[in-house]
Amino acid sequence: MTLKCSSLQSFFNQEAVGQMNGMLHDLKLKTVCAEATCPNLGECFSSGTATFMILGKHCTLNCRFCDVSFGHMEEMDELEPEHLAQATKQMGLKHVVIISVARDDLPDGGASQFVKCIEVVRKYNPDTTVEVLIPDFQGDHASLYIVIAAKPEIINHNIETVERISPKIRHRATYERSLEVLAYIKEQDPEIFTKTGIMLGLGETQEEVAQAMDDCLNANVDFFTIGQYLQPSPKHFKLHEYVSMHQFGVYRRMGMEKGFKFVASSPQVRSSYKAHEALADGGASK
Repeated sequence: MTLKCSSLQSFFNQEAVGQMNGMLHDLKLKTVCAEATCPNLGECFSSGTATFMILGKHCTLNCRFCDVSFGHMEEMDELEPEHLAQATKQMGLKHVVIISVARDDLPDGGASQFVKCIEVVRKYNPDTTVEVLIPDFQGDHASLYIVIAAKPEIINHNIETVERISPKIRHRATYERSLEVLAYIKEQDPEIFTKTGIMLGLGETQEEVAQAMDDCLNANVDFFTIGQYLQPSPKHFKLHEYVSMHQFGVYRRMGMEKGFKFVASSPQVRSSYKAHEALADGGASK
């Protein structure tokens, strides 16, 4: 199991980062913030929040925007759920986010491992809320329902970008199927919050972002995140622009006015950034 941070890096957080990395080392967990080239580091550690990435560090997809490595799949770690629960307890997490690489090589896409992690985390941390960020499981309803039946508080699946750009940056995953996944979750369990997000700076227009919001609302999505795309390397999809803070504010207001329960919109936002705030604010408006 690896750990991906979702936080704003600052000099004053380095001690907290060092302490948390020491604890994770003792539990034989790895931090892979650098592997995902996440721009956020430290704030989550210093505030006792974290996002765990399960099922290895290699992905069966090779998306043009993502810096997670594409390669040989690792054996599933049977002790991973237990280690994740121990880390959650030692870190005193009130809200834990569990994500994974895509594992299309597994019969259920890794859905059963998500469920084991949810169950063991709750066994040792009964007051901790759980959010999962899932792949599309190739649209397989049986795999999706395995996760839905475990009743995490939030199920997140990202559409990543607007419809026009989606085929240019996503490998095998599609805009339409992502919307179908989000709609299916809500159809099966309306009490679970659903969440999705996009990156800006890929060449999208304001009209396309507005349409993406409408598409997600039509799928009954509750929470929407908007962040800045950062090109991981010259071989990845080319960065079109750095979007202004003003425009991020425009999109946040637009999303709230359209009807999302919570919108996080700023350059440093990633899928799990301030995830607990979304649950707290969105849950109050439910």
